[in-house]
Amino acid sequence: MVRPPRMIVSGVVLGSPDANELAAFYRRLLGWDVEQDEPGWVKLTAPVGGAGLSFQTESAYARPTWPAGQDDQQMMVHLDIEVDDLEVAGAHAVAAGATLADFQPQDDVRVYLDPAGHPFCLFLPG
Repeated sequence: MVRPPRMIVSGVVLGSPDANELAAFYRRLLGWDVEQDEPGWVKLTAPVGGAGLSFQTESAYARPTWPAGQDDQQMMVHLDIEVDDLEVAGAHAVAAGATLADFQPQDDVRVYLDPAGHPFCLFLPG
């Protein structure tokens, strides 16, 4: 196998109807700092380093459906967030503006929806 050139994923971008609003939610949820704030674009960075999380305003944004049916807008990406306590982290997520999803496919994972409808999972290590 040919070795690819050096490539580093520096972040994930979530589309939304309002980049600032969604970035503010994730800032409350994760406690990350704003690195970049421009019209229609906000980037957050983790205090411990690693990939950032960015938000882009999309005028034609279509909210995903969880779980999606055949004719529904599919989720294109979701975040997996490791936590120490599902109940405590879940209460924090709701206080930050998330909604607990009606459909929960696993006992040891909690699926929440951010204000723009993107699912994200809280899970325990191991």
